[in-house]
Amino acid sequence: MKRTFAAFLAMMLLLACTACAPAADAPSGEGTQLSAPEPPQTTLPQEGQMEEEMRLIVTIGGQAFAGTLEDSETARAFAAMLPATLSMRELNGNEKYHYLDAALPAQSTRPGTISAGDLMLFGDNCVVLFYESFPTSYSYTRLGRVEAEGLSEALGGGAVTVTFAIED
Repeated sequence: MKRTFAAFLAMMLLLACTACAPAADAPSGEGTQLSAPEPPQTTLPQEGQMEEEMRLIVTIGGQAFAGTLEDSETARAFAAMLPATLSMRELNGNEKYHYLDAALPAQSTRPGTISAGDLMLFGDNCVVLFYESFPTSYSYTRLGRVEAEGLSEALGGGAVTVTFAIED
């Protein structure tokens, strides 16, 4: 019984450490700074009080993509950090990720399927932009959605700089 429990615990730890993990050659702590000016002091609506969707502009290599943020505490905390330019790394041929210096409030769930254009939070500080659709057993907190048309081509196969901003 103890061996079974120990094996189960080891498997769970292994699974928890594999998603959104930096590449083996990535120096720790590098690329985790938000390279954006101080965000303007704005009052964001509370959950359930948004009159309209919070619209997002995601810029990759000069190409702008429209998006929306969820009506959630997590998305509002992310929006409060914007505008932000993130150096995002490639993972698994389907996502770009960036570890934030600060944790966001997370309420993760298992979506079952990831769709191209999903903007998610893995754990409480890893922003993930997916550019391919696939089934998953991992848990994420949904931040929002970005238009998927042309997203894969714009993100390319390696690290990329992505700017997130709230549309005026």
